Amino acid sequence: MMRRVRLPDGTKVAALGQGTWYMGEGRRPAAMEADALRLGIDLGMTLIDTAEMYGDGGAEKVVGAAVAGQRDKVFIVSKVYPHNASRAGVAKACARSLQRLGTDRIDLYLLHWRGSVPLAETVAGFEALREQGKIGAWGVSNFDTDDLEELAGVSAACATDQVLYNPAARGIEFDLLAWCGARGVPVMAYSPLGHDTRLLRSPALGRVAARHGATPDQIALAWGLRHPHVISIPKAGDPAHIRRNAAAAGIVLTAEDLAEIDAAHPPPRRKQSLDML
Repeated sequence: MMRRVRLPDGTKVAALGQGTWYMGEGRRPAAMEADALRLGIDLGMTLIDTAEMYGDGGAEKVVGAAVAGQRDKVFIVSKVYPHNASRAGVAKACARSLQRLGTDRIDLYLLHWRGSVPLAETVAGFEALREQGKIGAWGVSNFDTDDLEELAGVSAACATDQVLYNPAARGIEFDLLAWCGARGVPVMAYSPLGHDTRLLRSPALGRVAARHGATPDQIALAWGLRHPHVISIPKAGDPAHIRRNAAAAGIVLTAEDLAEIDAAHPPPRRKQSLDML
């Protein structure tokens, strides 16, 4: 059974979901990508993250194909460009996303990163969409702690902060992770396996994986999921990778494992600029 994480409004979502960055770009047939997402849903990874940016909306179309006929089983997260985040702009962007997704609601709608539109205006747009039933909740992505503090002065309704987090990118552990945890706001970890293959070649991850009869990518996922308020959204395109991801949710790392990973990939000792991709 997939562990669930509670959002501030009480909704429970899968701790391990599926990302779609680079889907809908023609790298693989769209039907194959939709099949991959459907397999993930069958394996309990029912949270799917996408964005209007991904493939210029192509990824949202793939998600729409994947969830057709099983929409109520899936929790859809999508994101709006900062330049579309005015009150009027967010309504138009959401309408386009809904059409591509083939649904009447986005369960969680995020500001992709901070832009020039005042937060109060974006929040007003989000709240209007929520009142209309077009989104279930809203949140942000790529916000550092000071951004979240400013946002909290506008509204306390932020449901998540989606940020880069993996053993090689641990800056959020200095203050952001605890800030969110103290307020019951889950952190959504993107690129939990790293953005290239370097992290998965880590000797430390390899040694821990050997002890668990697992693979380094599974250990990287289990490492992020050790936090009760972290949601991880790896992207996978082939069935074997999807099955490995799902199985990683059942791996529990020991204190020895975590110490070995810490030695190779140390936690931050000071405040760092927020890592972003």
